[in-house]
Amino acid sequence: MKQIKVKTLTAESFKEFGSFTDFMNPEGYSLGDFYQDRLRMHSSGSMQMTFSPLLIHKPEKMIVSAAEYHNYTQEGVLCLDDDVIVHVAPAGKEPVPELTEAFLVPKGTMVLLHTGVWHLSAIPVNKELAHVMIVLPERTYHNDCVVVDYPEEKWVEIC
Repeated sequence: MKQIKVKTLTAESFKEFGSFTDFMNPEGYSLGDFYQDRLRMHSSGSMQMTFSPLLIHKPEKMIVSAAEYHNYTQEGVLCLDDDVIVHVAPAGKEPVPELTEAFLVPKGTMVLLHTGVWHLSAIPVNKELAHVMIVLPERTYHNDCVVVDYPEEKWVEIC
């Protein structure tokens, strides 16, 4: 099984996969205490944006055995109460588990994944249960979600 190391989340290291902003420690231009327009998320057509809670249980081992992507939308991921690891692979129709990368995302930092980027659920780092907000256009999980289970020989372990 291929093993990968977790990378530090920086604008340069993550630009192929998306963007992010730290909601707990905002920086840059502001209108007083309002840091406007930090992330811009394109949605598919006239669909409403939805904000969905996701409870993530910490696994014994961090094994990437599957991934998903969306053809028509980005996905926002914001962990509220723990640092998480987000695994991603370059956008494309065919899965590329051998190109999987993992990033440490501090709690309170929202990542916005580009359309087509392979990913799956974030993984809690410190707590047994993490509370995550997922931002997607309405019913994306039903209308625009391609999920692929990797054969065991393509699994990736994050260490």
